[in-house]
Amino acid sequence: MAFSVPLLTMDLLLDPCLLLLLAAALVAGPLLSAVAMWRRSRGRKRLYHRVVGTNFQMLLHFRQQYDYATNLSRRHRTFRILNSPFHSDVYTCDPAVVEHILRTNFQNYGKGTFNYGIMNDLLGDGIFAVDGAHWRHQRKLASHEFSTRALKDISGAVFKKNSVRLAQAVAEVADSNQAIDLQDWFVKSTMDSIFEVSFGTELNSLQGTNAETREFLRALDESTELINRRYIDPLWKVMRFINVGSAAVLKDNVRIIDDYIHRLIRSKIAQMSNQKVDKLDILSRFLNERPNDPENLTDRYLRDIILNFIIAGKDTTAGTLSWFIYLLCRHPPVEEKIFEEVKEAVGAKGGVSVEEFAANVTEESLGKMTYLHAAITETLRLYPAVPLDGKICFSDDSLPDGYDVKAGEFILYQPYAMGRMKYLWGEDAEIFRPERWLDADGNFCPESPFKFTAFQAGPRICLGKEFAYRQMKIFAAVLLRFFTFKLRDEEEAVHYKMTFTLFMNPGLNVHVFHR
Repeated sequence: MAFSVPLLTMDLLLDPCLLLLLAAALVAGPLLSAVAMWRRSRGRKRLYHRVVGTNFQMLLHFRQQYDYATNLSRRHRTFRILNSPFHSDVYTCDPAVVEHILRTNFQNYGKGTFNYGIMNDLLGDGIFAVDGAHWRHQRKLASHEFSTRALKDISGAVFKKNSVRLAQAVAEVADSNQAIDLQDWFVKSTMDSIFEVSFGTELNSLQGTNAETREFLRALDESTELINRRYIDPLWKVMRFINVGSAAVLKDNVRIIDDYIHRLIRSKIAQMSNQKVDKLDILSRFLNERPNDPENLTDRYLRDIILNFIIAGKDTTAGTLSWFIYLLCRHPPVEEKIFEEVKEAVGAKGGVSVEEFAANVTEESLGKMTYLHAAITETLRLYPAVPLDGKICFSDDSLPDGYDVKAGEFILYQPYAMGRMKYLWGEDAEIFRPERWLDADGNFCPESPFKFTAFQAGPRICLGKEFAYRQMKIFAAVLLRFFTFKLRDEEEAVHYKMTFTLFMNPGLNVHVFHR
């Protein structure tokens, strides 16, 4: 089923008790904030960041939550949001604090039972939900896979094949009055890529998928939004316990997701037993390792690993490519500069057809596309794939700014807000300007990962960073070599979805034209 009204809003509207609770909390918020700070400071010399709002205020601004937090961050580099009478969460845009929690004192910060409890229903024991032995085990497995030449070669070939399929679909509507939702097409294309790399399975989503796959994709997209809402919904545990509202929908969705992935695992096992698989996809490689680690690599554990990989690989690149094209539509000179660079980088071997051009996009030519790389990075600065992330403090700690956090408190760093802070990026912080990433000779100049946090940093830095850049650059190069894009409605305000990753809402509606 699709949402006609946000489920969290329905949960509130249909229950007068919840409405009364919300009203009372809004009135009591400032008083509780003062009481909480007094109790914490009474008889102590510990310092705590200022409380500037409540979780119920975040709930009221749910659809604009990242912009609401950005406005607060302009006044306070680090602040607290009260989520119960005597407990608050810490939000920060301070690179020194980010470095402290992600690297310097890494062992003291992690997902913790709080995050695990929220995400476990969907992500299980996947790498995005766990700490300790499970995290180290999956990190080791993933690190090995991403470092292999085989994955680099197979993924590059898959990306080029699917970029051609996307370009062919785009060509069919180019120069017409028909607008397309390019974000939806990006989602389908990147899903095709991640499925083939993960399972060795070709979906061909742009040509249409079977009913089971469509239901799986719907359940997955809906579930990520429902899980994300738990962070600001104080009643989610109650709803899960009695299995009503959004909690009941999530439970049904997870059953659909589990059934689908377990069918894929059983099918792959059968293929491997019959020696009809080339063992290049990630699932095959994990199954090949199972005899060496049978206690860990169970079907359930493989389900968790693969699902986390799918979410990371599908949504992040599709969302970023959508924001990238949107920004190019707003900045035509940047689009033209990328076109010239792409054409020159591939050279005469690029030919005149989409197929010829994609076949000649090599690692060497991609390396020459520094302005394209800068433009994608600039997109991630303003519209990071993961706009908000955080860790639980395991034991009392003092941060580099002189303030303290207590054991069990949630400290969140804000990639979305950080990209808009003038005290980090200068007066033009909110302007899309790829040149800020290039030196005078046009070479790419990376920033500190504790300032540009789109890929995390420290021991948990994204292992798929280069994997993601390769896919985005191939798709962007193929599309921009042959097409230009124009927004269907240039006056329409842009919004985002409240999911794990930053998608445009309702989509990216554009007209397409051949070059």
